[in-house]
Amino acid sequence: MPNFSIHTKLSGFYLFYYAIIGVFMPFWNLYLQNQGMSFEQIGILSSIAIMTRFFAPLVWGWVADKTGKRMLLIRVATCVESMVWLAVFVIPNQFQYIAMLMLVFSFFQNAILAQFESVTLFWLGNEKTQRYGQIRKWGSVGFIVAVFGTGHALDLISIQFLPVILLGVSLFTFLWAFIVQEPHAAPKAQQRLTPILSILRQKHVAIFFIIEFILLSSFAPFYSFYSNYMHQQRYTTTFIGIFWAVGVIAEIIMFAHAAKLLHRFSWRQLIGCCLLLTSLRWLMVGIFPQLIYVQVFAQMIHAFSFGLFHVIAMRLISASFDPSQQGRGQAVYSTVWGIGVALGSLIAGHYWQIYSGPSIFIGASLLVLCAMPLVYGLPRHPVSQL
Repeated sequence: MPNFSIHTKLSGFYLFYYAIIGVFMPFWNLYLQNQGMSFEQIGILSSIAIMTRFFAPLVWGWVADKTGKRMLLIRVATCVESMVWLAVFVIPNQFQYIAMLMLVFSFFQNAILAQFESVTLFWLGNEKTQRYGQIRKWGSVGFIVAVFGTGHALDLISIQFLPVILLGVSLFTFLWAFIVQEPHAAPKAQQRLTPILSILRQKHVAIFFIIEFILLSSFAPFYSFYSNYMHQQRYTTTFIGIFWAVGVIAEIIMFAHAAKLLHRFSWRQLIGCCLLLTSLRWLMVGIFPQLIYVQVFAQMIHAFSFGLFHVIAMRLISASFDPSQQGRGQAVYSTVWGIGVALGSLIAGHYWQIYSGPSIFIGASLLVLCAMPLVYGLPRHPVSQL
């Protein structure tokens, strides 16, 4: 096994894992459109790819906390993920078959990130506040490299080759999973799991997850249809890739500096800022789709829409759930994410042709503002004091 430092091992896995997302998220729905799928069918398929977050993270979190074998589960999941993309070449590219593959893919993919976040936090120990952002940013690097490379490649070759790229990156992720060992500090198999309901009932925890649900519901049109929306405005796949990459570059910058913000500003200030800027982001996407500089600026807000919000979420989970509960804590975060985006994708896909893309994004902008009153129920002290 390569003699890499633990920080390199963790960073490498994030890089390959998010490279898969960098290939899948911006371009998969374009592939489906190329295969003759309607916007409503694409919305359903997108929701299926996300819908397993209703239950899969909780299942995997329970198994991980019960067995203590998080990396073993991650290796199994990345193996199945690779086989899914291999199956694309075997089965017909029809709606019902693609729906089945999306169900299998998403169920096992949801085993990966939540549990690897727990592995990372266990390995970092007391260094997590200072080192988590530095390691997690390599996932953003993987996303950027993948989205730039794939976008440029698809301007040169047919988008029908997208599953080949997905298969290749998935295999690299599977192999790298064997480099990361189970952390020594992680709890072992448990005969009886410590309940987490009392933690979820804590005021600041409950409010945070409600805000997450509303925020992620507003993300659904972006995750499901942004590339198709930009394609309708006659942007090439290279430009579409650039737009996605700008958001992730902003995310990297945020990961590098988030610790300073957590020490200086309160929960109310930071999460309120994330919500207001996200509302502005969707408004700009909906009203000015043909203005390149406006789209670039809108994507830069991803530093707050996702980057800062995610770092706060990791801080909340790490501090609120004890080591034997981390798998289920991460699973709740992923489950709320999935419910919000899946529900939003179904609604956006159904109404896309009726009300048009701009109207859907403007609606997403208004939806985010519905979470603002909840901010006043969050703590006034800095996030780092939790």
